[in-house]
Amino acid sequence: MTALIEGIVKFDSPGKGRGLRVTKPFKVGELLFSSPPYSYVLSVEERGSYCEFCFTRKEGLARCGKCKKAFYCNAKCQKGDWAMHKLECSAMNAFGENWCPSDTTRLVARILAKKKMMKERCVSEKILLIEELQSHLEDQDNEKRERTDTDIAALHRFYPKHLELPDHKDLLTLFSQVACNGFTIEDDELSHIGTAVYPDVALINHSCLPSVIVTYNATSAEVRAVKDMKPGDEVLISYIDLLYPTDDRNNRLRECYYFTCDCLECKTKSKDKAKLKIRKQRDPVEPHVVNNMIRYARNTVREFRALKHIKTPSELLEMCEQSLEKMGTVFDDSNVYMLHMMYQAMGVCIYMQDADGAIRYGEKILKPYSKLYPPYSLNVSSIYLKMGRIYMNMDRHSEGISALKKAMAIMEVAHGKNHPFLRELREEIGQK
Repeated sequence: MTALIEGIVKFDSPGKGRGLRVTKPFKVGELLFSSPPYSYVLSVEERGSYCEFCFTRKEGLARCGKCKKAFYCNAKCQKGDWAMHKLECSAMNAFGENWCPSDTTRLVARILAKKKMMKERCVSEKILLIEELQSHLEDQDNEKRERTDTDIAALHRFYPKHLELPDHKDLLTLFSQVACNGFTIEDDELSHIGTAVYPDVALINHSCLPSVIVTYNATSAEVRAVKDMKPGDEVLISYIDLLYPTDDRNNRLRECYYFTCDCLECKTKSKDKAKLKIRKQRDPVEPHVVNNMIRYARNTVREFRALKHIKTPSELLEMCEQSLEKMGTVFDDSNVYMLHMMYQAMGVCIYMQDADGAIRYGEKILKPYSKLYPPYSLNVSSIYLKMGRIYMNMDRHSEGISALKKAMAIMEVAHGKNHPFLRELREEIGQK
């Protein structure tokens, strides 16, 4: 097959369907390819902090004169975004506080507008057209279908002026394609900035032992090797958080992507014992006690996720502390369910500006994270970044610089040495 991206070809991956593989060697940290988005949208929560068009984070952004809701670096960025922003500008004025489409609905509206504008393949479709994305519509359960119907209703309510909407079945397919193939654009600490669709990147299959990582430079996706690759190797990313044990990972994959992973790690479960480590006690813990505590932990994780935007920060922190106390009677501190709740507690402490609390939880997380995540994990670098910045704010400069340098070592591979995040990080370190 002709390579439309140098060094990369599409192929039929055994047991996985379509995929990508390399036709030349790639070293750790080397860029395989980058792709601009077919379409993208800044999260509503980030308005005012980032430019809607180029996703630059800066102070003093200029506000759209019509809706007063969108912000830009300058007139050039505003003009560049107008074809998409006009879908929302007048509607936001008309609906005021009642304007509330989800980010998914907003992204679908932009995809529909882009499809109407584009007369030929776009640069993000070198290998795969957006229409060819897998939808898994037939696999959706009633709950997901109801959520999609709600999003479709919002599309009809908030976007009729500028869009010719296809029929209901085509909209169901498009929303399902976005659900399965959308990417979350994140900052250096893994906070959600926006959502985008990259058809060529969406061809990459999943493995719990990934060969590449996807990071973001402004709105573009960049695919870099996290292990040395030889010609014929498949390009593989992780679709999910790899901290958790095999059963949890595959439950997540079935729930969101409708398949079960059969990578070597899922077959051997080699890290599961370490991930589910039990606290050392004089008498061995009975298996049924461990199983009951795992069930409790999974329920707690789900409950916390559901209540995260409902309860107050102090209530959430109390929930974390109570669950950690209960789980700690059976689980070691390095058990992934303990780590999960410690991470949540750290986030709440940061939100509450409790630096000492955030440091206390972060220091417990770092060592096991480094062991349980694969090399060059952004989950690890983001903790080092958060810790480093908190240390610096506490005038604990040597500890701060040490943590920031450890983050930088990971990010130089994952993001590339010339990424804006790295330039900013070097400035942070150089200031002290």
